[in-house]
Amino acid sequence: MNIALKSHKFSVGQTVYYIGPFAGSRVGGSFQIVKLLPFEGDEYRYRIKGTGEAFERVARESQLDRGR
Repeated sequence: MNIALKSHKFSVGQTVYYIGPFAGSRVGGSFQIVKLLPFEGDEYRYRIKGTGEAFERVARESQLDRGR
């Protein structure tokens, strides 16, 4: 794949749902994109923060779904 033609699917400030590490599991609540991270391995990564959480986590693009 030519990564020069691909860009991040989500943007900073966007609300998303995080699909956890187990098939189809959703971590409760919504998350906000805090920072766009570089392409790593086979996809982009994002720093996200959950509503009411004191910490941030890193998620792969395939683990995120558009907020509802």
